[in-house]
Amino acid sequence: MQTYTVKQLADLAGVSRRTLHHYDEIGLLKPSNLGRNRYRYYDEGAALQLQQILFYRELGLSLSEIQEILRQPNFDVLQALQAHKTELQKRVTRLNRLIATVDKTILYVKGEREMSAQEVFSGFSEEQQEAYAQEARQRWDPALVDQSMKLWKSYSPEKKQQVLAEGQAVYVDILAHMQAGQAPGSAEVQACLGRWHQHLRYFYEPTWAILRGLGQGYANDLQFRANFEKLHPDLPDYLNEAIQIYTAGKV
Repeated sequence: MQTYTVKQLADLAGVSRRTLHHYDEIGLLKPSNLGRNRYRYYDEGAALQLQQILFYRELGLSLSEIQEILRQPNFDVLQALQAHKTELQKRVTRLNRLIATVDKTILYVKGEREMSAQEVFSGFSEEQQEAYAQEARQRWDPALVDQSMKLWKSYSPEKKQQVLAEGQAVYVDILAHMQAGQAPGSAEVQACLGRWHQHLRYFYEPTWAILRGLGQGYANDLQFRANFEKLHPDLPDYLNEAIQIYTAGKV
């Protein structure tokens, strides 16, 4: 039977040796045996268990939740693999939709095609929106996030499409002004930010401090920045500068 050292299994699975040591310490994945030199060795069964752990981690479960699942007396590896396959196929379908949306958006931003509101946001599911909301609750004001989600869910599908299309149009217009060489404080860009300010009211009533914080987040928050950099690498800083001008002196 094939056995693996910590280094060999870590390299095969794409995890660190420290991760395997940690899994051993918390009882999630114990080595199959210890050598005379106290080295940990893992057999094929342990390798399959590590695969299960990594699958569940990919699905967003915590280590304690995974441990609870694997400890169930009726846990069936084959059933688990089939469930993983089904969930991963759903993810592949969603990701393929998102990739197609990105490709269409690139052409739209380049002016090479038109996009409907449905196409702009194709691939973004209700489950993903709730996941984003959960993350937002941890990072910002939970009450404000819940208020925003409650208001959003009250809209009809047609209203949601209208709101999303308006928001997309604001950023596309700001990008066009930036690429035309207009300054962040120009009347055209500031007018766009007036629309942006009004658009946020579909979700909540933003204070001037919230608007300033959003601008800073667009430039400094890694997730925000990455999203805007997909449109143009300079857009996050340009947006932040424009927003700080828009909110200057406002309380």
